[in-house]
Amino acid sequence: MEDIEQMREGWREKAKEVAKNVVAPRAAEIDETGEFGWDLVKECSEHGFLSLLIPEEYGGMGADITSFCIVVEELAKVCASSALLIIVQAVGTMPVVFGGTDELKKRVLPRLGKEKGLICFCLTEPGSGSDAASIQTKAVFKENHYVINGRKCFITNGGVADFYSVFATTLPKKRIEGITGFVVERGSPGLSIGKIEEKMGIRGSNTTEVILEDVKVPSTQRIGDEGAAWWQMMRTLNRSRPAIGAQAVGLAQGALDYLVRFIQGKRWTKEKEDRLGTQFMLADMVVEIEAARALVYKAANMMDEKAKGTPVQMFSAMSKYFASDVAMKVTTNAVQVLQYQGLTKSHPAERMMRDAKVIQIFEGTNQIQRMVVAHTLLKAK
Repeated sequence: MEDIEQMREGWREKAKEVAKNVVAPRAAEIDETGEFGWDLVKECSEHGFLSLLIPEEYGGMGADITSFCIVVEELAKVCASSALLIIVQAVGTMPVVFGGTDELKKRVLPRLGKEKGLICFCLTEPGSGSDAASIQTKAVFKENHYVINGRKCFITNGGVADFYSVFATTLPKKRIEGITGFVVERGSPGLSIGKIEEKMGIRGSNTTEVILEDVKVPSTQRIGDEGAAWWQMMRTLNRSRPAIGAQAVGLAQGALDYLVRFIQGKRWTKEKEDRLGTQFMLADMVVEIEAARALVYKAANMMDEKAKGTPVQMFSAMSKYFASDVAMKVTTNAVQVLQYQGLTKSHPAERMMRDAKVIQIFEGTNQIQRMVVAHTLLKAK
């Protein structure tokens, strides 16, 4: 147990160092320009952040979910876009780790772990939104390969990835039991990048359409059996949602830390009642952040402990929606306390507020997460 804690603290110290010395100086520029930070990819890869959840035998770090969340939280304190880079890499990787054959793992994972390759997760479609069971992308088997046709949207890192974890229906009438995963390589004929989204927040992440037109994929690049992708996706999302919660916690903590430094550094001339009101807001902020952090790491610990009989899906959903709602509240209040200055880009609070709104929506809206929680409660015996 002591060794595990030392390992996790080691990841925290690494992430703090990178956040302070590399990410923080670039955060405002990345948001302003909307550029994808290839220099940050290099830095994160060299520190092992992009291969955290890849097993060591394939060139990865073999870290646990708690360590994953720790790294994400520390980076998100200064830049939510950079933290998302870590999350998306893991989300794209996990289906291969969970369901891929040894041959597929040997082909893909070392190129992500050792060669600094990027991978993305292609699930969302224009007509399906948060309803993953309604995907329309089709994969048809012909001889020794599949032909995939479809359009994915809002794919994070879609325009910069080397590999694409693509989910398509092979048996449309079976809905969730007919969904199959595939690894598609960049440069495959018929694979193209469509619209690049101009987002209100987390602007440093590359978000695009991914278009598949008669893309031939060898059977060896299928992730597991036909119809197994739903469970691969659920296992992946159950593990990534606490990390998104950690991203939200880090974002909220960064906003609070900045606000405290700002207040301590200025000479207040307002009435006592106004100061007291601000102090109450600060107290609420720190309490809500600590509550969100506790829930996030409880969910992460459930994944690491693999405790039987515990509703891990429910806690995963809770951690994502509660933490992101807290981040939205904290960042909005930070702007409010800063008043007119909070509306300007000379302070990071307005950027953090825009980023928080995105976290409430992506990887399953917070309304969907509430449905997951309620469903789990109602089916419990």
